[in-house]
Amino acid sequence: MAKKRGAAASRSQKSRKTKSNKPSWKRRLFKLFLKVSLVMLVIAAAGLVYLDAQVRAKFEGKRWALPAKVYARPLELFPGQQLSRDDLKIELKGLGYQFTSRASQPGSAEWATSRVRVFTRGFDFPDGQESARKLLIDFSGDTLTRIRDESGSQLPLARLEPVLIGGIYPKDNEDRDLIQLSEAPPHLVDALIAIEDRNYYSHFGISPRGITRAMVANLKAGRFVQGGSTLTQQLIKNFYLSSERSLSRKLTEIPMAVLLDLHYSKDEILEAYLNEVYLGQEGSRAIHGFGLASQYLFAQPIGELKLHQVALMAAMVKGPSFYDPRRHPQRATERRNLVLKVLQEQGSISPEERLAAETQPLGVVKQQSLLKGAYPAYLDLVKRQLREEYPEEALNSDGLRVFTALDPIAQTRAENSLVGVIGKLQQRHGSSIKELEGSMVVSNPLSGEVLAIVGGRNTRYQGFNRALDTLRPVGSLIKPVVYLAALEGDYSLASVIEDEPVEVKLPNGDVWQPQNYSRTSHGPVPLHTALAHSYNQSSARLGLEVGTPKVVDMLKRLGLQRDVDEFPSMLLGSTALSPLEVAQLYQTIAGNGFQVPMRAIRMVTDNENQELSRYSYNILQTVASGPVHLIQYGLQEVVREGTARSVYNRLPQELTVAGKTGTTNDQRDSWFAGFAGDRLAVVWLGLDNNKPLPLTGSSGALRVWTEFMAQARPQPFMAERPDTITYHWVEDSSGLMSGEGCVGARQLPFIEGTEPKESSGCGDNVISNPLDLFKRWFRTE
Repeated sequence: MAKKRGAAASRSQKSRKTKSNKPSWKRRLFKLFLKVSLVMLVIAAAGLVYLDAQVRAKFEGKRWALPAKVYARPLELFPGQQLSRDDLKIELKGLGYQFTSRASQPGSAEWATSRVRVFTRGFDFPDGQESARKLLIDFSGDTLTRIRDESGSQLPLARLEPVLIGGIYPKDNEDRDLIQLSEAPPHLVDALIAIEDRNYYSHFGISPRGITRAMVANLKAGRFVQGGSTLTQQLIKNFYLSSERSLSRKLTEIPMAVLLDLHYSKDEILEAYLNEVYLGQEGSRAIHGFGLASQYLFAQPIGELKLHQVALMAAMVKGPSFYDPRRHPQRATERRNLVLKVLQEQGSISPEERLAAETQPLGVVKQQSLLKGAYPAYLDLVKRQLREEYPEEALNSDGLRVFTALDPIAQTRAENSLVGVIGKLQQRHGSSIKELEGSMVVSNPLSGEVLAIVGGRNTRYQGFNRALDTLRPVGSLIKPVVYLAALEGDYSLASVIEDEPVEVKLPNGDVWQPQNYSRTSHGPVPLHTALAHSYNQSSARLGLEVGTPKVVDMLKRLGLQRDVDEFPSMLLGSTALSPLEVAQLYQTIAGNGFQVPMRAIRMVTDNENQELSRYSYNILQTVASGPVHLIQYGLQEVVREGTARSVYNRLPQELTVAGKTGTTNDQRDSWFAGFAGDRLAVVWLGLDNNKPLPLTGSSGALRVWTEFMAQARPQPFMAERPDTITYHWVEDSSGLMSGEGCVGARQLPFIEGTEPKESSGCGDNVISNPLDLFKRWFRTE
């Protein structure tokens, strides 16, 4: 019993001892709080370290993906140049020049009856800095006669800055022109700080007062209506985060703003803000930063902006869409004037300056008034050629500068010619060609540079590019290739060939029976006549005699890259090519047999203006000059006497040009390819659904080509006469030697040894120099 009582007492004593050692619930709660707090502190510290790394990594690294900038050729001015005042105006408008009564600042022009005063902006060319300066340019008719600088000294040459025609943008389509804080115009920073963040230079990235004010406003509204963000917070939101209005984003934004303010100076942050802020939308392209917004809104560099323009841009920061001056001019004006009022209240401007600025119109240019983005078809070719050498990431993020051969004046003429003639054709032929489309390629036959490309009648459409991607049978445009292959052999221009029906049995059992357009045969005809009048039957016979392999070989030597099937029908143009490919073929013919790859790009530099690649002038003679000389003669006969003779209803007789019409089966395509001394152009007209047209090459594409050449006023084509070429009078009907003054005699060029051996019995026939009929329209050097 005694042992039992002792054990019970011991258990009771242990129980009391255990209860007295157990911590109270308050102590346990306190310990839990400490533990949770410690964990939270660790998490917060880790979060801050992470955010700090994020802030520093992006701010100190490559901040923005800079699109490649693509420029047109710079317009060079020199006395004697064929350039009208209207041509110069096209160029200056594309550059965003202001036309004023007094050209007193860079980017302005003063217009008079026979002279223009231009205050250039200057440009940092790869070959050196061109400073801004005043130029006084005199004109006589459509010719530039004299250039003088501000001191009155005559200049042999002057150069304008190149027109910015587009960019190659990253996937997010953000575009911006970076500026430094020192380049911001007077009052821009003042206006921005005054209207968005008055305590910018005194707070530490966030404004507790502003946050408190915003919280009260949000509580009263019962929803998120005010952010209370400083400029630093706005930069954090735009640069690092998103525009989502949520508590979590706000809680992330605040410490990041403090960290940014801790690490970097106010001016560094402000400069980043000037380049980051979103200020508008142009189609799919997002306008970021004040540098680009200046061009987008006013077509002027930011350094040229006035007070009222600066105030408008600062006003738009609050809501670029809500205060869009093009769509909501009244709102924009009221907001701009509020900015001016605040500036005056803070002493940044005087009452007189405010009043003067408030009376100014918004002065916003129409969208698409600049040439940036105006030439999508040309830019398409530039991108394709660039992508052969540069990765996509480099093109849309490294800020490359791409200098091209685009001539905005030639491009404008080409567009006007194509669109204008299509409109007239539709008026004449009605609904059958309501959807008529077209494309055009213009190049310099001397250099191979592509000067202009029109991808369709909607010249600013960024979709299907008919100049590059339309593959249509070329019809009779192929005939010069066939004849050139023949002239390399035993044929001469005087050779008599048969224009009679021909049949070819094909492997599938079908019979190929080409017909002339007139449905009549012409019997024996001189080779040059068959070409000039584009006879199908004689051309098919000639091609079959020469052989399709030699014709395909000639296509390759003229510059065609794609493979071609050697069907008999290819001799009459069943092969489908693009206008750009056709231009390459005729480029080699115009270039005396020297193949010059067509190129759109002259040079690429990095964003520091260091040259990365230069697209030099490469030539290779692939066809002997003698046969080419003969085909050049034949193509001039086409426009003087053949299917393109209507050219001289519009062009002056002294302008020597050469070319060929092309019409495909059932008149589904209308083509013309031709050249003068310094311009080559290829035009295609047709329907995208490939239905027949009431047009031939002569009544359709030729009219566009002629209109372009009439506007372009090119140099006449001067055919070089190779040493192997001599001239003889021949009797046209028989191809026999003849003499000057003989009936039916005609002067033709021959490769030595190919002239006729038999005489018609009239005249002394050997001519050493081209004279008379030949001299009248076949110019040689």
